Amino acid sequence: MSVPKIKNMAEFAEISGLSRPTVSKYFIDPDSVRQSTRDKIERALRKYDYRPNLFAVNLNKKKSNIIGIIVPDIVDPFYASLVSRIEAQLAADGHLVVVLGSRGDATMEAHSIDVLLSLRASAAIIAPLGLTSDVGLIESLGARIPIVYLDSRLDTDVPFIGTDNFQSMGLITDYLCRTGERPTYVELPEANHNAVERRMAYVRTMERNRLAPEIVTLGRTASWRFEEKGYSEAMRLFAGAGFPTRTLLCVNDRVASGVMAAAYQSGLRIGREPGCDLRIAGHDDHPLSRFSCPPLTTVAQDIERMSTLCVEALLARLVGGVALPPQSMPRLTATLMMRASA
Repeated sequence: MSVPKIKNMAEFAEISGLSRPTVSKYFIDPDSVRQSTRDKIERALRKYDYRPNLFAVNLNKKKSNIIGIIVPDIVDPFYASLVSRIEAQLAADGHLVVVLGSRGDATMEAHSIDVLLSLRASAAIIAPLGLTSDVGLIESLGARIPIVYLDSRLDTDVPFIGTDNFQSMGLITDYLCRTGERPTYVELPEANHNAVERRMAYVRTMERNRLAPEIVTLGRTASWRFEEKGYSEAMRLFAGAGFPTRTLLCVNDRVASGVMAAAYQSGLRIGREPGCDLRIAGHDDHPLSRFSCPPLTTVAQDIERMSTLCVEALLARLVGGVALPPQSMPRLTATLMMRASA
């Protein structure tokens, strides 16, 4: 005799001989029902192979346990590493995590916010695009639920967890100045506060070392297609006059990957040994940076601590109702990763 297919929670409650409120109570919090009732429900779950729609369950609750995460690119190794850590910590605390990517597009970022509102998310972690973000829309989300900015921020009164760009970019600029020809800073058109701060940190560090800053901006419009822009624009420069110096400090590792590929295609040798044509360095320590050829010199953001602090800040607001002032959040320091590229 075949086991009937259960379509919804009401059918499951009826066929299990329990009331729907009791079953719903179990799915919201298993410990809220008696052990004997819990055993009965779990036996029925195994027998009928029923899995409730957790989103529907959350919509019926007074307070959802859904937490949204919005990042510019969910396949970016840096954000993937961050999100996987945050998701594991929040899941262990009993939260259902929904991860959305804006794909570097402000319209998609706005759509992601609408999705969180439709799901009645209880809180959100956002790595905003920056200059193209709809600030008013994000502020309206923050007026409804607790939010925390991660990695990048907007000029709004929201807790922010991220790296001290002045420390990190200053650290690698100093290193390159000490160990060879002065670095040229390679950037894309400014997209967010990180881009602005890293450029400022480079300039300040060069001036402190009494060296003239050299800045090359790749392209004319902001883009999140970092590798592609780094590659195409560097190929154009290598085919012409080249860069001002033979040491290149890229705004992030993804741009550096594109520039390194262009250098290889142009027949240039990258490294710090005698006979090399270029030194190239980046920022972030993407998981794949150590496996490039040659391995990329960069600065590593503290992803583990960043994810932990982000979850702590969000839960302090969500569970404890503690509104942490943005200025109270620590800016994290980075670590120099000396590898063969510079």
